[in-house]
Amino acid sequence: MARTAVVAVAVAVGGSVLAGIGAAQPVAPGLVPGTPCTPAARACVDVAGRVAWLIDGERIVRGPVRVQTGDHEDPTPRGTYAVQWKAEQYTSREYLIQMPYSVFFAPGGIAFHEGRQDTPSAGCVKLVHDDAKAWFDYLQVGDEVQVR
Repeated sequence: MARTAVVAVAVAVGGSVLAGIGAAQPVAPGLVPGTPCTPAARACVDVAGRVAWLIDGERIVRGPVRVQTGDHEDPTPRGTYAVQWKAEQYTSREYLIQMPYSVFFAPGGIAFHEGRQDTPSAGCVKLVHDDAKAWFDYLQVGDEVQVR
């Protein structure tokens, strides 16, 4: 039996928010509705769409939220990872920039963290302040992160 999901959309345009409900969309088997990730993920990132979610089983806890990822020179690595460690206040030794609310999940120091949304990252997933704090508070060491 095929699963479907109703798609709700809210888009900010010139300071106004446009919202609507779309037609039912098919849900790929094994994926959390509205995301490209499975229920095993606690955090999900869609690199191409530049959005992310926090997930609890098949339920979206937060998101989709806008994120800034790496570019073609320093891409955000795709794959399935586990949260390695967290630091509420961290300064990158390589780039000498502050990375508040860091949640490290991939080799090479790749993390979710608070950061500017107008420039690409060096492979990290940058979030605005409120979202970075939510990711930091929600994710625990060992939690699965899926980057698609």
